[in-house]
Amino acid sequence: MNNIYMPHLAEIKEIIDESPDTRTFRLKFKDGDTADRFEFKAGQFAEYSAFGDGESTFCIASSPTRKEFIECSFKVFGKVTQALHRLNRGDTIGIRGPYGNWFPLDELKGKNLLFIAGGIGIAPVRCVIDNVLDLRNDFKDLTIISGARSVSDIIYKQEINVWKDRTDIKTIITVDPGGETPSWDGEVGFVPAILEKTAPSPENTAVILCGPPVMIKLTIPILTNLGFKDEEIFTTLENRMKCGLGKCGRCNIGNVYVCKDGPVFTYAQIKRMPQEF
Repeated sequence: MNNIYMPHLAEIKEIIDESPDTRTFRLKFKDGDTADRFEFKAGQFAEYSAFGDGESTFCIASSPTRKEFIECSFKVFGKVTQALHRLNRGDTIGIRGPYGNWFPLDELKGKNLLFIAGGIGIAPVRCVIDNVLDLRNDFKDLTIISGARSVSDIIYKQEINVWKDRTDIKTIITVDPGGETPSWDGEVGFVPAILEKTAPSPENTAVILCGPPVMIKLTIPILTNLGFKDEEIFTTLENRMKCGLGKCGRCNIGNVYVCKDGPVFTYAQIKRMPQEF
């Protein structure tokens, strides 16, 4: 009988220092059969092991259409992420997954997409953006609004420059007031304020929204005031998860288990959960 908690082994092929406290690992499974079998969809997550220190839950940050590597991005904030941060290229970590549901891109074909991200919340959004760009003809207008505390806290700078250079995407990057530098040429302001200023049309548009809970809480009223439907606002609650299998009970909200029923939910679903927002 297989052990459901047994991770697959993966080698760190590349480390990208995105910001002073955030890194991206580019990973490759050591077992070729695992690499062939590991299928996931945009929005799913995995458990990543620093052996001897434990596991931590992150989204899969790379697109399922790009299968050469698996990528994860993490911010250092606790014991496991500190241990992961000490690892080097060539070291081995564990990957358990993929788990959870995903953003329903098949159902969103033919729509405009509005991507809104804050902080490390851009990781799952980036996965969806790359997935959509690889299927570009299936979607209409694309708009990206992404915020960070400061210029140095912006992650995926290379990808952002690529998005900004494309003529088929509207890309808006903002930093919190006080986080700008003299050479900063983007927006200055919190994400909800920039969203309100930009005022994108809700017509035939779905929203992919990820970020800190307070940002999500303040952004959703702006979206509803602009006319976006609750059923067309998709977000994630992955910060609540631990085991990924619905066994530990840490992520349950009422009768919902985020790791099994999520991490992707519409705002209409979240409104039915007790005391979530």
